[in-house]
Amino acid sequence: MKKKIAVIGTGYVGLVTGVALSDIGHQVYCLDVDPNKIDKLNQGISPIYEPGLEELIHKNMHADRLHFTTDHSVAFQDADAIYIAVGTPERADGSANLDFVQQVAKDIAAHVSDKGAVVVTKSTVPVGTNKLVKHWITEALDRDVQIEVVSNPEFLREGSAVYDTYHGDRIVIGSESEAAADIIEEINKPFGVPVFRTDIESAEMIKYASNAFLAAKISFINEIGTICGKLGANIEDVAKGMGMDQRIGDKFLNAGIGYGGSCFPKDTKALVQIAGGVNHTFDLLESVINVNNKQQQIPVDIAQMVVRGGLEGKKVAMLGLAFKPNTDDMRESASIVLAQKLTDLGANITAFDPIAMDNAKRLLPESVHYASNTEEALQDADVAIIVTEWDEFKDLPLSVFEKQMKQPIVIDGRNCYPLSYVETAEIDYYSIGRPSVIRAKKSNQHAK
Repeated sequence: MKKKIAVIGTGYVGLVTGVALSDIGHQVYCLDVDPNKIDKLNQGISPIYEPGLEELIHKNMHADRLHFTTDHSVAFQDADAIYIAVGTPERADGSANLDFVQQVAKDIAAHVSDKGAVVVTKSTVPVGTNKLVKHWITEALDRDVQIEVVSNPEFLREGSAVYDTYHGDRIVIGSESEAAADIIEEINKPFGVPVFRTDIESAEMIKYASNAFLAAKISFINEIGTICGKLGANIEDVAKGMGMDQRIGDKFLNAGIGYGGSCFPKDTKALVQIAGGVNHTFDLLESVINVNNKQQQIPVDIAQMVVRGGLEGKKVAMLGLAFKPNTDDMRESASIVLAQKLTDLGANITAFDPIAMDNAKRLLPESVHYASNTEEALQDADVAIIVTEWDEFKDLPLSVFEKQMKQPIVIDGRNCYPLSYVETAEIDYYSIGRPSVIRAKKSNQHAK
């Protein structure tokens, strides 16, 4: 049975969730307090870059299943379910800021229909928050309305969020009410994704524990990569051999310059704080965070070692700015740290990213110059650093580095190229956890 659903918040989670729910047949009203964002959405323009999302927006608006509004009364009227998908930004101490969630709870109390609704928390929130949400709503209600709260954490990957919605590993539903859980399971049934039902606290913890485990896997392989680099082993072969063990698996075993984005950094820190709240020191996760922070220094250290005369006054080409490919999200991107460190050393940075440059300009040092394409970024560069593994860079012929750069030194922070291919080019190539390839013809270097 099709439901009327309100989704509060049109960021990555809320917008993808709302659009997908409309696409499987539900009547969905996406609500946001930002009128500019809603105006754009009503024109069919997505405020975020996510492959396939804008096409689905057009499709379901045309089918009259998807609506965008700033009016709580319109969104909540006769809604069967109200999804909370607002931000829970990181506080200075690493804990989650729940101010937006609390405000939404008050808004629900003020505008929910008398028939009541199931409130579904998609936002990543600390254990115990869903019960707080119910308390905040019932405390603010001025009439007798039946409200149930369900924890339904999201597990979407930015850059493939639309695909993940339809091909997820599981849908987690945590609830004290079997009837409320039944409604949310029924809503999600058309996705055809396995459903796992549990209590609210366990559902909340599953989200944090999942992200923390993946972050730990990334930091582990990066530490192994550092050791491989010192011993002459190849991290890619090591990771492949490890991943063939079904107990380990081959996902998230790519060495590089660390994780970023809106989830892993924030959620790992939040889980450390959650543990501290129950007098437990999460030593392992604190090490994961420290390792990740350290990885972002590696390209700078390499550049200082291999660029003659140091980096002051030298042109550094930064290829990729988003925290990962197929997104314009700059949150916790390694490029932010790299750009600042390179600027502090006196380097002149020219950067290029296929999608994220507008967002990057608000976060990177003002001195950074932005190129209109890869070739322009590389023109006369003394060193190039690959920060994000966009296909555009992975498919780039290595001859472009030779042709465009003053000095063909490439620091590949994402191991984009097979070493066998690099060995055919006349470049000096440094990657993460793999042997360096030194082939540039020093005698033929030209100062343009």
